[in-house]
Amino acid sequence: MRKRHTHPTGTRPRAALVPRDCVTGLDPQVLHAEAQASVAALLKEGESANTVRSYASALRYWVAWFRLRYRRALALPLPVPVVLQFLVDHVQRAGGAGAPGAAEGALVHDLPDAIDEALVAGGFKASRGAPALNTVLHRLAVLSKAHQLRELANPIRDPAVRELVRRIRRAHATRGVRPAAKAALTKDPLTAMLETCTDGLVGVRDRALLLFAWASGGRRRSEVAGAVMENLTKVDDKTYLYRLAHSKTDQAGTADNEDAVKPVVGVAAAGLAAWLEASGVTSGAIFRRIRGSKAAEPLADQAVWRIVKRRTALAGLEGDFGAHSLRSGFITEAGRQNVPLKEAMALTGHRSVMTFLRYYQSGAVQSSRAANLLSSPATEE
Repeated sequence: MRKRHTHPTGTRPRAALVPRDCVTGLDPQVLHAEAQASVAALLKEGESANTVRSYASALRYWVAWFRLRYRRALALPLPVPVVLQFLVDHVQRAGGAGAPGAAEGALVHDLPDAIDEALVAGGFKASRGAPALNTVLHRLAVLSKAHQLRELANPIRDPAVRELVRRIRRAHATRGVRPAAKAALTKDPLTAMLETCTDGLVGVRDRALLLFAWASGGRRRSEVAGAVMENLTKVDDKTYLYRLAHSKTDQAGTADNEDAVKPVVGVAAAGLAAWLEASGVTSGAIFRRIRGSKAAEPLADQAVWRIVKRRTALAGLEGDFGAHSLRSGFITEAGRQNVPLKEAMALTGHRSVMTFLRYYQSGAVQSSRAANLLSSPATEE
């Protein structure tokens, strides 16, 4: 006799598992078109706005360059020769006697003038000429990601492309070309910026924002713009604790991440308290636009950049400053004041020691005893 299958409760399962409205069954081996759109929406929502913008810009450039260069629409996967052509079109090299129209040793690249002009006219480039190496490498990374997401053969990983990129990096280093970096806002220039914050409620906000961003470990502009009252705890009149629920190095907002709590103390706490009292902000975004004499909607992350640019200009500071200058300035100052590496990294949230050391060591070397031997008193024999 065949054994009857029963439900764990002891009753026979009902046949109601099949929907009555006859929903079409899906193929488990193929992602449905509507689900593909949902997956894309979830991926986009989980990505930072800055990253989405930079990726979109890079892909638009690839499409425009490819159409102008090959007179056809771009389609993935791209062949390896296309990527090699992209590199020689956009990366400068030392021209020899045989380079058309180039003097001996002049830097040249292969992008035709007509295409260069068309890219500028179409708004895909700001100006004519070869872009910075960082821009080229970013565009390669975006193309690589596009192939990876579609599980296509990736031309960026081809040995010929990887070897050319390696040689390009070496050539630029030999010529003394370094990646562009924003000037660091260490303690002294930051103090000069804070002294300009005397223009009413705007000044109170800018002072609090600059101090919060710098003193809590050099927060990124997206982290400052996204800071909310619900993650802020007041310990006493001289101390706040801010839980960084989401960051570039902790994009999932890990609940048990002890380093997510950032202290805001001393003068930074006083600045924050002054802003909260003056603005009346009690919930939602901490830093907001000022309309009339009242705090209004939350600041966009681009506004953090504009505040830094405005305050450095008002302070008369020379250099190329941006929002990232607060982060690099904090790390550089930590190195200058010999703050233990682990302690400083706990505040910044860096996972990569090598990335952190680029800034930390530039500050530490300035206070190095070895670098000040001529200033040290001579030892008597």
